[in-house]
Amino acid sequence: MQKFDGAVVVISHDRLFLDNVTKRTLEISQGRLLDFPFSYSRYKLARAEEIERLEGAKKQQEKDIKHTEELINKFRAKKNKAAFAQSLIKKLDKTEIIQVDNDSVAKMKIAFPLSHQPGKWVLEMTDMGKTYGDKTLFENINLTVGRGEKIALLGANGVGKSTLLKRIMNSIDGEGKVEYGHNVNISYFAQDQAEILDKTKTIYETVDETAKGAIRNSLRSILGAFLFTGEDVDKKVSVLSGGERTRLALCQLLLSPSNFLILDEPTNHLDLQSKEVLKDALINYEGTFVIVSHDREFLEGLTNRIWDIEDKALKIHHFSVQEFLQRKLAGQDAPKKETVSLKTEAPKKVQKMESVSNLSYEEQKEQKRRKNQLSNRIKKAEESIEDLEKAIHLLQQEVEKMDYSDEEKAAALLEKFANKKSDLDKEMENWEGATEELLAIED
Repeated sequence: MQKFDGAVVVISHDRLFLDNVTKRTLEISQGRLLDFPFSYSRYKLARAEEIERLEGAKKQQEKDIKHTEELINKFRAKKNKAAFAQSLIKKLDKTEIIQVDNDSVAKMKIAFPLSHQPGKWVLEMTDMGKTYGDKTLFENINLTVGRGEKIALLGANGVGKSTLLKRIMNSIDGEGKVEYGHNVNISYFAQDQAEILDKTKTIYETVDETAKGAIRNSLRSILGAFLFTGEDVDKKVSVLSGGERTRLALCQLLLSPSNFLILDEPTNHLDLQSKEVLKDALINYEGTFVIVSHDREFLEGLTNRIWDIEDKALKIHHFSVQEFLQRKLAGQDAPKKETVSLKTEAPKKVQKMESVSNLSYEEQKEQKRRKNQLSNRIKKAEESIEDLEKAIHLLQQEVEKMDYSDEEKAAALLEKFANKKSDLDKEMENWEGATEELLAIED
């Protein structure tokens, strides 16, 4: 794809593949198509920054809307301000509410529960092998797996990775012997795990019957991490697609207490966010696991052992996944230029994600300064209006009870009352002028 001269549109849940192939990322979000001039990893950073900015803008918008509603309620009943209140109502109706994506999946922290600690070793294979007719997949495997080992099982398609896992599970016969250590409790995720789910149960019932203890209080959140939200949890397993069933089976596994996980391609039907949740859970898992996956980025930093099926033998390596693959390619005399880099070069030209303003920098700066001035002016006017209205109300009560026989005192009170009303009119005009100017600038 890197060498292809044409255009490429690709859907993939493999972050490393996307980073090495693509230069632009499109995201469907809340009915809109968002366009970022970056490969996936840089897009994620830019998107996180944009969401943070939108969250700030949304808070300010909510504050502004509340303020406008208060002004509408305050002045809609006054004859001389009814028209202005209506203009605020119209502006509020035209306001486009800022929507912010809920990124709760990426923020979730979940963990595989550990049933109990096993002995020092969890698995022992003696002269173990598997042959189908005249074809031998692997043979003479003699290996002990210690408690806490994190193993990635790699190899080309067809070499027998899934078969090796089935032999470890003793679900198929073969040569040699497989034994488990003391107190070993295995949870197994097969590629066809989805097919053994009870199709008569709902999504929620499926996980509810598996979960034990306090984690049952978080079932809906955990289901959300695997893209089952809202009314989806009440769907029957029978109506789910193959991918949905696989995700449900993995979610069920997450809720099954164990101390030894065996996972065969668990990420095949997971989106990138859900894979991050799964990887984080595995990193923090206190037990042992063996995992088969073709997703290099998912495996990187996750394992401390690599099993490689090659030439009918199981070879053990202690490299990182990146180093193992580089050595593997070098051993096959692969041209150096063909080696896929795990680092993504920054685009030579970064495009702006937001529309460019027609105003110059100085004009934008001056506009921002003016808006701040008007906002402060409006705030002070409102505070003054509130104080004057209270003072006028108290004076009104005094006028109503006033003794007009004392002409000097009555004249002074009436003058004070008139001055306060005049001050109120001036502050109302001040507030109205500043508000109209601020609305005009925002428009």
